[in-house]
Amino acid sequence: MASIKNAKFIRSKKDMGKICPMFLKEFKTDKKVKKATACVSAIGVYQAFINGERLGDFVLAPGWTAYKERLQFQRYDITDLIKSDNAFEISASYGWVVKNLDYFRPAAFLPQTNRPAVIASVEIEYDDGSQDIILTDESWQVSATEILMSQIYNGEVYDARIKGERNWEPVEAYDWSRDTLIEQEGEIVRECEVLEADKIITTPKGETVIDFGQEITGYIEFTPYGEYGDIIQIDHAEMLDKDGNFYNANYRSAMAQITYICGAENKKFKTHHTFFGFRYIRLTNWHGPVNKEDFKAIAVHSDMKRTGHFECSDPMINKLYNNVIWGQLDNFLDVPTDCPQRDERLGWTGDANVFCKAAAYNFDVERFFKKWLRDLRVDQLESGAMPNVIPSVSNDTGDDGEHSSAFWGDAAVTIPWEIYLAYGDKDFLAEQFESMKKYVEFMRREGSSEYLYDRYFHFSDWLALDDVYDNPDRALANRYKRNLGTAAFANSTDILIKAGKVLGKDMTEYEKLHKGIVNAFNENYVKDGDLEFKTQTEYVLALKFNLVDDKPTYAKRLVKLIEDNGNRLTTGFVGTAYLMDALTENGCVDTAYSLLLQTQFPSWLFSVRMGATTIWEHWDSMREDGTMWSTEMNSFNHYAYGAVAAWMYGTMGGIKYDESKPAYKNIKIKPVTDPRIGWVKVSLDTRMGTVKSEWETKDGKTVYKITIPDGAAADVTIGNETKKLGGGYYEFTK
Repeated sequence: MASIKNAKFIRSKKDMGKICPMFLKEFKTDKKVKKATACVSAIGVYQAFINGERLGDFVLAPGWTAYKERLQFQRYDITDLIKSDNAFEISASYGWVVKNLDYFRPAAFLPQTNRPAVIASVEIEYDDGSQDIILTDESWQVSATEILMSQIYNGEVYDARIKGERNWEPVEAYDWSRDTLIEQEGEIVRECEVLEADKIITTPKGETVIDFGQEITGYIEFTPYGEYGDIIQIDHAEMLDKDGNFYNANYRSAMAQITYICGAENKKFKTHHTFFGFRYIRLTNWHGPVNKEDFKAIAVHSDMKRTGHFECSDPMINKLYNNVIWGQLDNFLDVPTDCPQRDERLGWTGDANVFCKAAAYNFDVERFFKKWLRDLRVDQLESGAMPNVIPSVSNDTGDDGEHSSAFWGDAAVTIPWEIYLAYGDKDFLAEQFESMKKYVEFMRREGSSEYLYDRYFHFSDWLALDDVYDNPDRALANRYKRNLGTAAFANSTDILIKAGKVLGKDMTEYEKLHKGIVNAFNENYVKDGDLEFKTQTEYVLALKFNLVDDKPTYAKRLVKLIEDNGNRLTTGFVGTAYLMDALTENGCVDTAYSLLLQTQFPSWLFSVRMGATTIWEHWDSMREDGTMWSTEMNSFNHYAYGAVAAWMYGTMGGIKYDESKPAYKNIKIKPVTDPRIGWVKVSLDTRMGTVKSEWETKDGKTVYKITIPDGAAADVTIGNETKKLGGGYYEFTK
């Protein structure tokens, strides 16, 4: 690590425009090599090569971090690649940092360069004990390449006619602090799954479209056909329209396109420094036959270990669960993005907040979220305010900026707590505690009183279907947002108290604060013994966050709202995350099951019925008649509503953590059956081992099969009876 911090960031002296540069250092070795190590990073993204061999398999290295203070580098063992004459090459492109993310105006704290820069070191240790160190500096050279453009949103232009042609020129040093360099923290982003082409379609417009059968994040590998100079264009899409035609208007300004210019020799090709969110590709100016075997879709995401598995007797619910899994894979690409396809793909805190619990069931996300939370901590404002996107890409750093929305900014508090409960790392909880506290103090200070978080910008219950969320009476809508803001304030304060007690801190002050918030909520938003707005989400939050005393009455009111709406929900991003638990914890699990099994809009299974392979941004991103919600904001791969998977594991399968003994040292197992479901099988790999819960109802009897890992304990509840059990396999019949 010391050597890379002695290197210099280098870049091309002249602006090459969109062309991706290749940097080169040639060096000789005339001794027997004992060990050789390379360290590489970039302002932008890179691929590194020693003597033509690519180093590692990290896609879009060095990853996305809060660049102003944290820039990852990767370490590679290159011992077996070193020869007597060596060429160290680094291909670079814009990535997330160089004039590419234009969703918000360019942030002032990002590196102010209009071209990518790289930094690298090679340390060679010889058998005789001597050492050579090669560092990036002005002795390196740079050349334009055949990659004429490779950008996150727009795709890639590749000219095979000039492949390998180089015109080497001197580089210049770029002044960026080397103190920002940190060794790789997050999970490696890799090529993880390969999908064969499923169908070749000729659309009503006569276009040639290939369907891979599943929406993924990644890119295609294809075998091009064509004569020298022929131009092939490939476009990407999530959907076909109601007439069966290729549709990607919802990508907005993102071109999401590959342009391949054929050379003298054309081999299998895949893009270098970009990714796409897609299920379909459209071939334009294709030369030669269209064969399914010439196309593969490669899924790219953070390489997380799969930990959770769910299956039940209902194939539509199984498809929903599979869609949740794909939605997480597609959007956990180094940061938890909202969507992988349009001109956005940002680390929205609200989406991550509501989905974190489900994420930790599905995959081991400890390392993934720790890296992201450290970026969150760095990007947190001095005031304690929290950007709504991490890593931040906004210039809004003042107290009047559009940041710190309720349930978005709260990710600073809720996600560290969820990661602690799932994995048990008290040291990391302590590392995040001051950030958690700063955010609670921000809410405490910025409301109209100490107990109301009601003066700041709020996204409300984003994309809810009731008429309060976007009511034309803005005063009414804003009051509703402030209502939800105060509920979030209560929840985050409650979590802060619990975290502080785990760390041995005196939380008396915050216990008084929490009591004051609950009282203020009732004084301001409870009218004549009922909630002011009477939305599903308002009842859900009041129940889940213990904001009201007479919970049975409020639960009945919530159930009536749902039943009056034909056993359908109206909740948005916020309410949906807590809806099923609020019902279940208040004795209304049959209503929760009815919501899960609902197939009419709005419902989880509506999108399944409409052919979804991931989770949609809107409950009706595509309507019953095949028309689209809009072109402005309509992703077919948004994972937030997939938060329901946590309920599927925790209630249908019955596997939950015990907050007093995190990391599943003590497991709470309480499967809740429903006569409309014949059987359920759930398993979860924990830090203690694999826990399993299965049940099947047949001939009026339900058989439960429970497996508890050795070394763990469990409180197993079957019906109304709870038993304390140790490791082993158990069966019960009820």
